[in-house]
Amino acid sequence: MQSSPGRRPRTIRLEVVILRASLPLTAGTRIGPYEILSAIGAGGMGEVYRARDTKLGRQLALKVLPVDVSMDAGRRDRFELEARSASALNHPNIVTIYEIGRVDSTSYIAMELVSGRTLRDLLAEGALPIRRFLALAAQIADGLARAHEAGIVHRDLKPENVMVTRDGAAKILDFGLAKLVAAAGSDISERATVASQTRPGLVLGTVGYMSPEQASGKPVDWRSDQFSLGAMLYEMATARRPFSRSTGAETLAAVIRDEPEPLQSVVPQLPIALRWVIERCLAKDPEERYASTRDLARDLAHLCDHVSDASQGLSAVTPPPRTRRYAGWALAAGCLVAAAAAAAAFAILGSRHEPVASPVRFAVPTPPGTTYAPSEVSRGFSISPDGTRVVIEAFSKRRRHLYLRRLDSEEAVALEGSLDATSHFWSPDGRFLAFFADGKLKKIPATGGRPQDLC
Repeated sequence: MQSSPGRRPRTIRLEVVILRASLPLTAGTRIGPYEILSAIGAGGMGEVYRARDTKLGRQLALKVLPVDVSMDAGRRDRFELEARSASALNHPNIVTIYEIGRVDSTSYIAMELVSGRTLRDLLAEGALPIRRFLALAAQIADGLARAHEAGIVHRDLKPENVMVTRDGAAKILDFGLAKLVAAAGSDISERATVASQTRPGLVLGTVGYMSPEQASGKPVDWRSDQFSLGAMLYEMATARRPFSRSTGAETLAAVIRDEPEPLQSVVPQLPIALRWVIERCLAKDPEERYASTRDLARDLAHLCDHVSDASQGLSAVTPPPRTRRYAGWALAAGCLVAAAAAAAAFAILGSRHEPVASPVRFAVPTPPGTTYAPSEVSRGFSISPDGTRVVIEAFSKRRRHLYLRRLDSEEAVALEGSLDATSHFWSPDGRFLAFFADGKLKKIPATGGRPQDLC
C-alpha cells in the first residue's frame, strides 16, 4: 500500500491495535464479579486465569476470549457453545462450569479450578506405569461416555486437555470445539436438524490426535473422540505419539493413511486385552471402533480391576473381584477352578490304574477372514466334553466372535449373541456352552441357536 510522505500506513496502525488487544490481563483486573489473580495458560480458544469470585470468596479458573478473537462471530459462537455444552454435564471427570458471561466486548467462562498437572506434563516424564495408566484411562473414558450420552462430541481430546489432580483424578477440559450431535438412539432424520457450528470440509482439532474422518473434513460423531482417546492411550503406553511426522501436513496424511507401529513390538509386555482396546480405538473405519463409548469405558474399568501391579509384570492379570458388577465373572472363575480341580483329581486317581496318555497335538484352523484371539482369561478355544465340537475365539473386523465347529466338519459358524465375548466354557454334559457378552452371562445349545441370558 502506497502512502504520501509523512503519513504512516494504516496497516501499521491496525497491527498495533491487535497487539494491544492480545496482551494478557494483569493481576487485579476485574471482569464482572471476578478479580484476576494470575495467568494459567492460553490456547486457541482463549486465555485462562486464576481468579477470585468476589461474591462467594472462592478461587476459580476464568477462561477469557481475547478481544481480537471475540470480534470473530464464529469463534465467539464456538466459545459460548463450549460453556453451554460443558455446563450440561455433571460428572466427576469433566470440569464443572459455574457461569458464562459477557462484559462489554469480552466473553468469559467461570469454571472449576483444578489443581494438578496436565496429562501432557505427566507424559513428558515417559510412559505411565500400568496401574496409573489404567486408572486414568478408565476415568477419561467414563467422562467421555457421559458426554457422548448427552449428545456432545469433544472434537479436541488431547493430553493438554486432561488435568490430573494430586489425588489421581482425571478431569476433561475444553469443550471449545464441541459439536452437538443427536444423542445415541435418536432417529437418523433428527440428526440432520441438529445445529452445527462447523462447515463441511472445515478441519477443527489438533494434528496428531484428530480422527481420519476429522482430518479429512468429513462429519464426525462420538467415534471420532474414541480415535483421539486411542491416540492418547498409545502415547501413555509407549511415550511416543502414534502418528508423529516432521510436519503437520505429513502427520495429517499419516492419520488418514498409515497404521502406527504395532504395540506388540513397541511394548510387548502390555496386556493383550489392553492392546486390543487401543487398536480398536485407532481403527481407520469408524464402524470398526466401539459402537458405544460406554462399552469402551467398561472394558477399561474391567482391565483396571484385573491387571495386577507392575511388580508382577505388565501382562499379569488378577482374579476378578467379588462384586455384584462382576458376579458373572466370579461364577465363571469358580466353575473353572472346580473343573480344574476335578480334572486334576481324576488324573491322579486314574494314574493308579492306567498309564498316563501321551499328549496329542492338533491344529484347529480359524474361520476364513478371522484371526485367532485368545482372551486374558481363556486360551482361545475349547473342546466339548464329548469330543465332537470345538469353540474358537477369533477376531473379525477387530471384533471378537465365538465360532462353533464340529470336528468332523470344516465349517465354522459364528454363535449368535457372542459379539465381543470375553470367555466361554462348556456345561459338564456338553449340551450347552456359556459365555460372557454385553455384560451378561449367556448360554447357548451346543448345536447352535439363540442364546439365553442367565444373569
